[in-house]
Amino acid sequence: MKEPYRGSRLTDISICHELPNVEVITFSVNNISDLEPVSQCQHLTELYLRKNRIASLAELFHLKKLPHLRILWLSENPCCGPDLHRYRMTVLRNLPNLQKLDNQLVTEEELSHALLEGEEITAPPAKLDLDNCCQNTTMESSVTDSTAESENDLMNFSLEETNKIRQQLGMKPVPRDKFSSFSPREVDGNRKNRNILNAILLLLEELDLEGLEVVYQTSGNKLQALQKKELHEER
Repeated sequence: MKEPYRGSRLTDISICHELPNVEVITFSVNNISDLEPVSQCQHLTELYLRKNRIASLAELFHLKKLPHLRILWLSENPCCGPDLHRYRMTVLRNLPNLQKLDNQLVTEEELSHALLEGEEITAPPAKLDLDNCCQNTTMESSVTDSTAESENDLMNFSLEETNKIRQQLGMKPVPRDKFSSFSPREVDGNRKNRNILNAILLLLEELDLEGLEVVYQTSGNKLQALQKKELHEER
């Protein structure tokens, strides 16, 4: 299963707690800073996090719990810092099973050097003042994010970005009809709701009986609440 949420200005990825069987996630070009929810995706093999707000390499602590992770794209995050060699060595020391990091193949020589030069992450990052952090990063985002990309450009680039890496590793490409995009430029309510509905339908394919029962109960409660609201407004 694949979950593309590229370019959606996401900050909260707690939905990952409900996706234990997801294998590919594209979170590139968002405002994500906390990777703890990803640790629940035990079948994850590919994770794309380019251009987010990940401030500390200590977030790797959460990814160390993913036994099948083979592809990680983490570049253009604050945690990379000015010393890219140190950054790469630290990532590889903590995630030695990676086959590709930031669109570059991992070599046995690098893994050997990482044991000596990389920093071992043994604890999750300390929580920051999220309110202040979000205010600062929102201001930075308004200056640095490009406004020239269209919704279709975002989808095409995300799909191309994912499939290029998969092809280089001898993996089958992701079909376009299986790939959806969640763009912040979709201001029309109907289009936004349609994207959300597509995401929900994709998730349903991965849920077991217990998960489906939770969805059924939650949607039933939501439906009843909306019906009551409509009746109240009609009066």
